[in-house]
Amino acid sequence: MKRFKTRQVYVAVVMLILGVWFITGCGGSDEAALARALSDNVLPGTCTEAGPKVLSSNPTNNDEGVSRSKVITVNFSEAMDPTTIVVTNSTNPEVLTFTLRDNNEATNTKGTVAMSLSNTVATFTPDAALNGDSWYTAIITKYAKNAGGTSLGCSYKWEFKTGTSLAAGQAPVNLGTAGTYGIFASNASVTLAVNSLVNGNVGLNPAAACNNCVVGTTVKNGVINNGGALAVKAQTDFQTAYAEASIRATGACTLSSPSDISAAQAVCDGFTPGPTYRPGLYRTADPIGFTGTITLDAQGDASAVFIFQTNSALTTASNSIVVLANQAKAKNVFWIAGSAATLGVSSNFKGTVIANSAAITVLNGVSPSPLTDVEGRLFAGAAVTVNQFATVTVPLP
Repeated sequence: MKRFKTRQVYVAVVMLILGVWFITGCGGSDEAALARALSDNVLPGTCTEAGPKVLSSNPTNNDEGVSRSKVITVNFSEAMDPTTIVVTNSTNPEVLTFTLRDNNEATNTKGTVAMSLSNTVATFTPDAALNGDSWYTAIITKYAKNAGGTSLGCSYKWEFKTGTSLAAGQAPVNLGTAGTYGIFASNASVTLAVNSLVNGNVGLNPAAACNNCVVGTTVKNGVINNGGALAVKAQTDFQTAYAEASIRATGACTLSSPSDISAAQAVCDGFTPGPTYRPGLYRTADPIGFTGTITLDAQGDASAVFIFQTNSALTTASNSIVVLANQAKAKNVFWIAGSAATLGVSSNFKGTVIANSAAITVLNGVSPSPLTDVEGRLFAGAAVTVNQFATVTVPLP
């Protein structure tokens, strides 16, 4: 009986060794890495163990309607060793640090990982568009190390779901020669308050009153074209831009609560816009306004375009804010208004406003703060007024 029990123990030990060998040796590098990572994974931002951490991810856990052209990013708590943030490893193929997999697929999604200059942000770029209407699992394993060689305190796993469509993103609105103008007034005057500032060109056509327009004082880094061939050309260009952008409809998301787009809107392609907006075309026949903060999330694409289109007026509240996130650029944000535009007191606004046949007013800021700050361009079909302690700056190209 004793010999029999000893033989049972021996068989059990052998089977255990074979099982471990099968998982780590014969199971394939993808499966081995995932099996180890799944043993103690946590969501980004929730690790309580010592060592460097993953603070956040984009997309976040259980996010839905994610773009199929999405790049996946993670933010680390400190500078990491970029040689340890990999999807493949020729020296040890089982060491897969950053992986992505469609939950219905047998292998990991092919792609590349790049680190930011500070080595605190890792970006996974798939080689091809992600599958539509699919749940994906992303994993960062403990093989990732900081610059000093210390491993992550936890392995991380989170999931997200892609949208159904693969519609091409919006093309930027072509402003032509008007792109260098901070403000332009058509058939009316420009008025700049004593303590206001325009960084860029100022235009009027036909020639009209340009009140307190002083190059070097209220107008810097630009010139004033009051009538003349250059003004005519710029006016023609932005009017052409309005005509094209105002009738765009492909891939449009209808705003359900346009009077306050800092609130949640109706679901579009599996995603609920507001107060965060992904690249795309958002439109309504009603006036657009917002009272709080809206975030324009480019999802890692510096060329991503955001267009807000209304047949009526655009009005922003006092202290309202437009935040550009994940490489969003002010030059790629457009507000196409069929009527007047008014930007609120001490507001922080981003993007180009084209008001058809109507005026644009930038309300005052408060000295010394908060000032009213517009990073964009203001093209009006009537007068443009910039009040005191307000600045309009043409976006960087």
